[in-house]
Amino acid sequence: MKTRAVRLYGKEDLRLEEFELPRIREDEILAKVVSDSICMSSYKAVHQAETHKRVPRDIAQHPVIIGHEFAGEILEVGAKWKDAFAPGDKFSIQPAMNFAGGPVGLYSAPGYSYPNIGGDATYVIIPDEVMSCGCLLPYRGEGFYPASLSEPLSCVIGAMHANYHTHPGSYVHEMEIRQGGKMALLAGVGPMGLAAINYVLHRPDRHPALLVVTDIDQQRLDRAASLYTVEEAASHGITLKYINTGAVENPVALLRELSDGTGYDDVFCFAPVPAVVEQADDILAFDGCLNFFAGPSRAPFKAPFNFYNVHYNATHVVGTSGGNTEDMKEALRMMSDGLDPAGLITHVGGLDAVVETTLNLPAVPGGKKLIYTHVDMPLTAISDFAEKGEEHPVYARLAAICQAHGGLWSVEAETYLLSHADELKDR
Repeated sequence: MKTRAVRLYGKEDLRLEEFELPRIREDEILAKVVSDSICMSSYKAVHQAETHKRVPRDIAQHPVIIGHEFAGEILEVGAKWKDAFAPGDKFSIQPAMNFAGGPVGLYSAPGYSYPNIGGDATYVIIPDEVMSCGCLLPYRGEGFYPASLSEPLSCVIGAMHANYHTHPGSYVHEMEIRQGGKMALLAGVGPMGLAAINYVLHRPDRHPALLVVTDIDQQRLDRAASLYTVEEAASHGITLKYINTGAVENPVALLRELSDGTGYDDVFCFAPVPAVVEQADDILAFDGCLNFFAGPSRAPFKAPFNFYNVHYNATHVVGTSGGNTEDMKEALRMMSDGLDPAGLITHVGGLDAVVETTLNLPAVPGGKKLIYTHVDMPLTAISDFAEKGEEHPVYARLAAICQAHGGLWSVEAETYLLSHADELKDR
């Protein structure tokens, strides 16, 4: 079967190509990819190429398919896996397999390391190690985009689970955010910050009493506040505050004041900026946990940290890089139960938009960029559908559907786009 895919050959060398997939072996699965959301991790991989930990050194001769936040449908199952999977099953994939035998050892992951599997493709071959590691995950909810976004949500879930707290006189680390505590999300209204807010508000088992979300972009703060409202948070027993730290003279003093002077039990840093890390450190409570969520693009990243407080106030720092398989399963369960991640999505495009979008991702404003791999469509902001609809009826209809869903993407919009994709070819 032929596939059309975006492959990485070297630093900033991405190519959209069509090529023949081999026949699947008895321990492999053939699948159709439907959707993939583009991640900053892909941007880093594309710009670092063979020097990236997850990318093989020989990509110039053996290119890899990029994209790791994808969902689709199983088409054909090799004999080894016929009792576990069936054609027609919908799926998502946990890319962080922790499989020592892959192309780059433990760092091997679909979307970084393999020639025949990645999210930015029409059809892929899922290798045996994905199933053997329990990383081919069924999705039973509506549509496909929620399953694509289950991977970034799992990263947030993993971060929340990785935080820990202690008791004086005990060396036991009690894992998790503090129930009924105080939480701050710094630089928290980008795509991953929005996922964190969504999760904190809708997690059924524990939540903070106070959630403070900061950023220096008022437009992004306003959008977040319209998606995840103060009133909705209050209905879950959470006091939610959005703060523009760029508009105040002393952000640390204000944030500590909002915590009634105690500081925050759980602080998540969503930007790899030394000043943000330092701010996070400055607002920690006694036994406060700083989670450095944002992955730096350069190895020598450093920021000051108050070791007086480490010694006397028991403050501590953790870092997570992605979620594990159990986090991904939790995300998929929440999606299947109705958690809608549509608020993360600000742009939609086809496979032909992947190269330019990935190469320039930090310069493209907004939240998640959602790709439909069987569609040719320029990357388009949802807010621009109405304007484009003046010249093309497909965009006009998409604009109307999104408007009916509060300006957000939806399963209805996805279904319409997939069924009318051919009409966009004459745009």
